Amino acid sequence: MGRRTGQAGQGQSRHYRAAVCTELKQPLTIQEVAPRPIGPQEVRVDVHFCGINFADNLVCRGQYQEKPPLPFTPGMEFSGVVLEAGADVSTVKKGDRVIGVSNFHSMAEQCITDQKTLWRIPENVSLQDAAVLPVSYGTAILAVDHRARIQPGETVLVTAAAGATGLAVIDVATNVFCAKVIAAAGSDEKCKLAMQRGAQSGVNYSQGSLKDAVKKLVGSSGVNVAIDMVGGDVFLDSLRSLAWEGRIVVLGFAGGNIASVPSNLLLLKNISAMGLYWGRYQHQDFAVFSKSMSTALQYCQQGLIHPHTGAVFKLEKVNDAFLHVMQRKSTGKVLLSLK
Repeated sequence: MGRRTGQAGQGQSRHYRAAVCTELKQPLTIQEVAPRPIGPQEVRVDVHFCGINFADNLVCRGQYQEKPPLPFTPGMEFSGVVLEAGADVSTVKKGDRVIGVSNFHSMAEQCITDQKTLWRIPENVSLQDAAVLPVSYGTAILAVDHRARIQPGETVLVTAAAGATGLAVIDVATNVFCAKVIAAAGSDEKCKLAMQRGAQSGVNYSQGSLKDAVKKLVGSSGVNVAIDMVGGDVFLDSLRSLAWEGRIVVLGFAGGNIASVPSNLLLLKNISAMGLYWGRYQHQDFAVFSKSMSTALQYCQQGLIHPHTGAVFKLEKVNDAFLHVMQRKSTGKVLLSLK
């Protein structure tokens, strides 16, 4: 494509609202922000939905690996419509519906980001469904395919199964890779939802040993793959539930405890233990990162996956939304609506 002249001034005529962290460990405030001009490679997006992730809360508490200087606007993922494209932008144009990722500045009515971190949304995919995709489904696709390399017919144990990423893993593993999923969660209600979303069986690990419950379901042979987001004892039980040449992928530590890996278990069953930090692929291997995004959109367009929204909050209720996520009240993705 040829060069496109940025439509200077578009989106700059009015201030826009944003959620701002002015002090760590304190509630966010809603402020009017003056828009800045965009650079040649940048795009200004009219944000419709923004995902809320566990990491957003951590960064606002100063407990995340990335620590933006104060004040800052949190938010790692969004969907919206292009308002303005820079002079050297060739991938999107004004009016395009897009999803994108940002380094903690998308919980606002407008977001400026580099063109390479935007992906166009297919016509038959809604802006709300698209907003669920980046972090949860980007992570799920890389966990299931790139890391665990799940094969059709394999049995997969998914912990924190009713969370946004857990449900995404179930969706991808079941409906795309034809695996059998055991959903592990902390309540009967969450297990029920996970089964409604595709899991073959559910285990409430608040009511006893996860390892024993899994053994009752699959016998002593174990599961082929475990995808863990909880850590601590749940991770250890997942590890001990693996079959010969099983694989476990660590996605996070929602339970707050980081377990040490008993390496003798890896040896005895020829087990592979691996991690997945999806966001780091953006900087270490962008081709893999970008493919996870385009693949999620393709699966959604084809009707293979069905993103689940657990709750939607208005921007003014951003602190309630954060509390909702931290107290694990929600099942599925929590979104902010900017419209």
